[in-house]
Amino acid sequence: MLTLKQITEQTQAVIAGLEKKHFKGAKEAIDKAIAIDKTRREAQTQLDATLAESKQYAAKIGQLMKAGQKEEAEQAKAEVAKLKEVAAALEQKKADAEKELTAHLCTIPNIPYSEVPEGSCAEDNWVVKSNLKECVIGQDTVGNWDCNPGNPYAKLPHWELAKKYNLIDFDLGVKITGAGFPVYTGKGAQLQRALINFFLSEANRAGYTEIMPPTVVNAASGYGTGQLPDKEGQMYHCEIDDLYLIPTAEVPVTNIYRDVILDEKQLPIKNCAYTQCFRREAGSYGKDVRGLNRLHEFSKIEIVRIDTPEHSAESHKEMLAHVEGLLQKLELPYRILRLCGGDQSFTSAICYDFEVYSEAQQRWLEVSSVSNFDTYQANRLKCRYRRTEDKKTELCHTLNGSALALPRIVASLLENNQTPDGIKIPKALVPFCGFDIID
Repeated sequence: MLTLKQITEQTQAVIAGLEKKHFKGAKEAIDKAIAIDKTRREAQTQLDATLAESKQYAAKIGQLMKAGQKEEAEQAKAEVAKLKEVAAALEQKKADAEKELTAHLCTIPNIPYSEVPEGSCAEDNWVVKSNLKECVIGQDTVGNWDCNPGNPYAKLPHWELAKKYNLIDFDLGVKITGAGFPVYTGKGAQLQRALINFFLSEANRAGYTEIMPPTVVNAASGYGTGQLPDKEGQMYHCEIDDLYLIPTAEVPVTNIYRDVILDEKQLPIKNCAYTQCFRREAGSYGKDVRGLNRLHEFSKIEIVRIDTPEHSAESHKEMLAHVEGLLQKLELPYRILRLCGGDQSFTSAICYDFEVYSEAQQRWLEVSSVSNFDTYQANRLKCRYRRTEDKKTELCHTLNGSALALPRIVASLLENNQTPDGIKIPKALVPFCGFDIID
């Protein structure tokens, strides 16, 4: 969440940032936060004065008793009792204000960086790079983009290819669980495992420490990374135990550093994790949910960084280069989008999406989002670091990205690599698959 220092010292800039993100009632929300904080501070000031006065009376009681002035001493005791009641009320008022302020701040999204484009929807996102053609940054928006690789053999969509080559059984998944839970079989299952091992191997080479976290988390973890209270409707909730199935490994991995003070020399921390991910995807419909396009359960490798404010922009660039390198090695047609303010997530300060082209579907499929959250998550997590020079503690920056999510990668691999002889496997993936063609 935003810090009070941001809100009180950069009020107009914060309001402008929220408006850039198309957050309704930005000024009213910030004014309310300032007003609640004023109530909290006033209660604290009055509490301090009350406690100081009570302390003075308490000191007099002993003196009065020693001087034999029992009546005056009793009056002083009565005043202390009254002041204690006042102090208790002020303590409660302050606690209520703090609780209200925290709850209110959780309803306010992060503010975007200055380089985030203006815009209200996905059509306004900038295409900043592609391996298909040179991009004119600021002019090539998604709405103006018109480019595809034109593979003449890419005729069948992946759900037909999956049936043709016995790779994925969508109907069996419906039988066992329901729609959105496919069953991978034969070379389809081998391809899944190969991609997982390939992505983890590449992350290891890039210096990421592998984590194997739980795939269920408590509410505090969901709160720490911003899934709660904003996205609880999209998460599977185990009500009896009050646990949530994770939508991404970002949640458990980032929460490793909740309530932790790190040394500056430990940063940047680089973690990666393979997990199953679970999303209710409530309200999804149409072509977006066909086949592997949108699932309730899927495999994903996530990369997470904890860094200093001074170095986080460089970390973000390195993460973008890492994800791009994966797509290059998989020989897939891709483009990179810088998301506009209105299309950014609730918690991100800047985000780039990676999309691969589905020739058979004639559309782009998002396979990764790489975000810098600035101090927004760290403030919720109380994730801090101690500076080497002056030993002061500061909030960390947190970053994460998919590297990569498997379903749409599989869809794109199947569709874009169709040949008269079968589906060709990219060279980089062959050692992990054990085969070079699906026929």
